[in-house]
Amino acid sequence: MDLTVVGCSPAWQNPGGAQSGYLVESDGRRLLLDCGPGVLPRLRIEEDWPRVDAIAITHFHLDHWGDLVPWAFGVLYGPGQDVPRPELWLPPDGLANLRELGRPFGARAVLEVFAAREYREGEPFRAAGFELTPVQMAHYDETTYGFRVNGDGRTLAYSGDSAPGPHLRTLARDADLFVCEATLADPEPAERGHLTADEAVGAFRESGARRLLVVHRPDELPLPDGVERARDGYTTAV
Repeated sequence: MDLTVVGCSPAWQNPGGAQSGYLVESDGRRLLLDCGPGVLPRLRIEEDWPRVDAIAITHFHLDHWGDLVPWAFGVLYGPGQDVPRPELWLPPDGLANLRELGRPFGARAVLEVFAAREYREGEPFRAAGFELTPVQMAHYDETTYGFRVNGDGRTLAYSGDSAPGPHLRTLARDADLFVCEATLADPEPAERGHLTADEAVGAFRESGARRLLVVHRPDELPLPDGVERARDGYTTAV
């Protein structure tokens, strides 16, 4: 099982960066975790139109799903017309969210193009031949999930966006690779929705995961020595 970081910018893009998109591959099967702005054109650098078997979205903040809209228009009217369409997995109430966003964002095109379905908290599902288990995160008042992805006897844990809490330990327990956000320099003073680098490292140590890869980090914020940081285009075995 291999991981490519297509984009890993926080809610504001790093210079030249794409927002959240993580491609998991094994034996020709391709799963995209999140599809934020900039992810589609990055994928198109490698092929005229992306051939992805499934896309799974963690939550409905724009930096994690926004490129589903241009992807849908490219399928309807552009070079994606003759390419097999990916499955689309959404968090609970995701279909209703897309209908509500249809007029201002053109999101109804997403419903026209993708065979979209919703996953449920704690219930494993299969996408692109991988087994995914959604674990609910704490992210302001937005319903948000992280994923445990199992394949080839390996486990990748992806936090999406999250405040600190025991849910991160559950998500990343004994994972081979923990892909964890660390957006903040300092903890938020009131309602929490993101992690500092120290909090991400603390969650990693509590989880027993074997390796930590920090994402969703602004370029202007350093990381402690020895902490591995993702960049757009980074690839690794899980």
